[in-house]
Amino acid sequence: MVASPMVDVTNALIYEVLKSVQAQLVRLGNELGEVKAELRGIRGHIGGMQHDITNIYLKLADHDDRLERIETRLGLIEPAH
Repeated sequence: MVASPMVDVTNALIYEVLKSVQAQLVRLGNELGEVKAELRGIRGHIGGMQHDITNIYLKLADHDDRLERIETRLGLIEPAH
C-alpha cells in the first residue's frame, strides 16, 4: 500500500477558509441587496407604465365616443338603438 501525502489540516487553516467563505457570503449578500433594489425600481416603472397605458385607453375610448356622436350628428352613421 502506497501512502498518500496528507495535508496537515489545522485549526488555523480551517479558520482562514471559513473567513474567506464568510467574506464571500457578505459580498453576495450585498450584491443580492443591490439586485433587489433594482427590481423594486423596475417594478415601480412598470406600474407607472401600466397606469399611463390605462389612461391612454380611457382617453381613446372618450375620443371614440365623441367621434361617434359627431358622425351621428352629421348623418354619416345611423344612431345606435
